[in-house]
Amino acid sequence: MLKNMPKGVIALGFVSLFMDVSSEMIHSLLPLFMIKTLGVTALAVGILEGIAESTAAIVKIFSGAFSDWIGKRKPLLLLGYGLSTLTKPLFPLANSFGTVLFARFADRVGKGIRVAPRDAFVADVTPQEQRGAAYGLRQTMDTVGAFTGPTLAILLMLWTANNFQTVFWFAVIPAIIVVAIIAFAIHEPAAKESGRKPFPLKSAQLKMLPSAFWWVSIFSAALTLARFSEAFLILRGDTVHLDPAFAPAILIVMNIVYAAAAWPAGILSDRIGKNGLLAAGIVVLVLADGVLALSGSVPLLFAGCALWGLHMGLTQGLLTAFVADQAPSDLRGTAFGMYNLLTGIALLLASGIAGWLWKDYGPAMTFEAGAVFSLISLAGFAALQPRLKSKLA
Repeated sequence: MLKNMPKGVIALGFVSLFMDVSSEMIHSLLPLFMIKTLGVTALAVGILEGIAESTAAIVKIFSGAFSDWIGKRKPLLLLGYGLSTLTKPLFPLANSFGTVLFARFADRVGKGIRVAPRDAFVADVTPQEQRGAAYGLRQTMDTVGAFTGPTLAILLMLWTANNFQTVFWFAVIPAIIVVAIIAFAIHEPAAKESGRKPFPLKSAQLKMLPSAFWWVSIFSAALTLARFSEAFLILRGDTVHLDPAFAPAILIVMNIVYAAAAWPAGILSDRIGKNGLLAAGIVVLVLADGVLALSGSVPLLFAGCALWGLHMGLTQGLLTAFVADQAPSDLRGTAFGMYNLLTGIALLLASGIAGWLWKDYGPAMTFEAGAVFSLISLAGFAALQPRLKSKLA
C-alpha cells in the first residue's frame, strides 16, 4: 500500500514527523521552563497558549485562500515551516517571558501559514479513492513525531540533569531537516491552465463552497467542543498523583495509540466508507471522557488517554478527507483555511469552558461535560448524513 502512495504524500509525512519531533521536544517542557526558570505564573502560560492558538487559526484562512489564488502550495509550505524553524533557536536563548511569547507567536504564524496549503497539497496529488489512506498516513507520521519528541525530551533531560536549554538546542536539528525535505523532495503537481482568478476570500468565491462543506465544518467545530485541550489530560495526571517528571508520558501514550490507528483507519475508510468509522470514533471519545471522569488511579488515567488517542486516530484524518471530498479542487486551500479557523475557534471556546468547569465543579465534571458534548455531536452527525455526497457513505 505504501508503494502506491504518491511520493509527495510520503515526503510531506516526513516533514510533519520531523517538525513534530522538534516542536514537541520544546512544547512538552515549555510550561515548566517558563514557571521554574523564567518565574512566570500559570496564568501567563495560559495567556501565551491562547494567543498562539488563536493566531494560528486566523492565519490559516488567509494562507489557504492565497495558495488557491496563486495556484501553488510549495512556496507557502516553505515559508510556514521555514518561519517555525527560525523560531526554534529563540527558545534556548530566551531569558524573559517576552522572548518566549514572541517565539511562540511567530511559530504559530508559521503553522497557520502552512497547514491549509499542506492539506490541500495532499488532495492535489492523491486520487480521491486513496485520500483516506493518504491523510491517515500523513497523520500517523505526524503523530509518530508527536510522541517521539516528548520521549527524546525526557531522555535528554535525564542525560543533561534537567538542562532545558540544551534540550531546546537539540530540537533545532529536526526543524532544519524539515526545510531541506521541502526544498528538495516536494514538487508541485502540474498546474491547470486558467485565467487570473479573483481572490478566494471574497464573498462570491466563498459562496462557491458547497453547503455540504459548511455542514461538515460546523459538525467538526461542534465535535471540537467535546475535545478540549490536551493540557487537561496532564492536569488530570496531577489529580491522581502522577509524578510530574513523567507527565509527558501522558502525551506519549495518547500519541502512540493515535499514530497506530490513523493510517489503518484511513485505509479502511477507503474500502468501507468514512461515516461508520467516524461515528465509532465519537463513541470512543464518550468512553474516554467517562474513564477520565471516573479516574482515581494512574492505570485508569492512562487507559483514558489511550482511548483519547484512539478517538483522534479514528477521526482526524477522516475529517480532513471529508473536507477534501466536499471542496472544489480550485478552492481546497480556502476550504481548509475556513475549516481550520472554525475548529480553532471552537478549541479556544472548549478549553475555556473546560477550565471554568474544572475550577468551579472539579475535574470529573469537566470530562462528564465532554461526554455530553460528544453524544450531541454524534446525534448531529447522524442528522448530517443526508446533506453529504452519497459517495462518502
